[in-house]
Amino acid sequence: MLSLELIRQDPEYVRHALERRGEEPRLDKILSLDQERRELQARSDVLRAKRNEVSKTIGRMQGDRSELIAQMRQVGDEISKLDLNHSGIQQELDTLLLELPNIPLEDVPDGKGEEDNVVVRTWGEVPTFDFEPLPHWDLGEHLGIIDFQRGVKLAGSRFFVLMGQGARLERALISFMLDLHTGKNGYREAQLPAMVRRDVMVGSGNLPKFGDNLYHDEEDDLWLIPTAEVPLTNLHRDEILPPGSLPLRYTASTPCFRREKAAAGRDTRGIKRVHQFQKVEMYKFVEPQSSDEELESLVVDAEAVCQALKLPYRVLKLCATELGFASAKSYDLEMWAPGSQEWLEVSSCSNCTDFQARRANIKYRCKEGATPAFVHTLNGSGLALPRVIISILENGQRKDGSVEVPQALHPYTGFEVIEGP
Repeated sequence: MLSLELIRQDPEYVRHALERRGEEPRLDKILSLDQERRELQARSDVLRAKRNEVSKTIGRMQGDRSELIAQMRQVGDEISKLDLNHSGIQQELDTLLLELPNIPLEDVPDGKGEEDNVVVRTWGEVPTFDFEPLPHWDLGEHLGIIDFQRGVKLAGSRFFVLMGQGARLERALISFMLDLHTGKNGYREAQLPAMVRRDVMVGSGNLPKFGDNLYHDEEDDLWLIPTAEVPLTNLHRDEILPPGSLPLRYTASTPCFRREKAAAGRDTRGIKRVHQFQKVEMYKFVEPQSSDEELESLVVDAEAVCQALKLPYRVLKLCATELGFASAKSYDLEMWAPGSQEWLEVSSCSNCTDFQARRANIKYRCKEGATPAFVHTLNGSGLALPRVIISILENGQRKDGSVEVPQALHPYTGFEVIEGP
């Protein structure tokens, strides 16, 4: 959530920043409601002060007090009406504020679409083949490790089943990534619920704006998480973190659930864009002055996974219109998929500044006795499956149809080659 004080003090700055994202913010409406709300509050405060003063007078009176008591009943009725109006305006104001995305940082490039994202660096050699490389959907079926038909039979389109070495490969990847992040990169592992309350979704920035993309249990008002970022954001909800406790770094592996609504096309083939998938997440709570530096190190931690797997990738700095709702600055990591002939996003690393912390009320003290301030939060995939599986299959494929498994995974898989059933 954006600071209402910032909107009051410099509405043109906020307007310009959000227009960089392609937004048309209703700042005039927000400012008008804020002014009306403050006027109502001021009138209510004056009446409360008057009522308190008269109540003291009534308490000291010896004679007839009925007239003053009647007057104070009228004052109480007026206060109730003011409070009711104030509550309605506050609710409308909160709704508008929750719909505003985060403000891009100054060094975020301008742009109109993904073509304006900036390639920062590339790593690894794009492989060449002396045969026509196959896409993962053909490889997976040939090897008997991806069963699309049974996925559809069980749950419908955009679901799949991993079998045999495919299931083992995914389990190996998750264990490998968690071990890397906890053992080398300094993250603390968390095992999280896959369903959360409504206010948790609001705290991370998924509600109210993206409710149509989420799976919801209406009876209990619980929401299936689209990423571990959601519960990780809210681990310290409504807390004031003590001096010296930051940074806090967490990692978690969870299933992720999303109602993908992409148009029909090649994105619907294979396991690139599905309704349920596994992902390892990295998350940080940091002091504001270090958040930009922490973002760069977050990207390095995600790159470490790609490099350990020896899979070619590139890092992109996203332009303002491509930023996620809560993000002030983001980098994407994309792995090359030679069979599909495309770069696949396997991680998005974002600095959300104090945007999520305001929504979830997460603060810290820089020293004992200091006024609490909002933390900055950062998140990044470390990495997202099944796109890593796509890259492994398509980069590691051999002419006979088998697939070489990255060496870093051998201790986890127990096999070096996927040869099929």
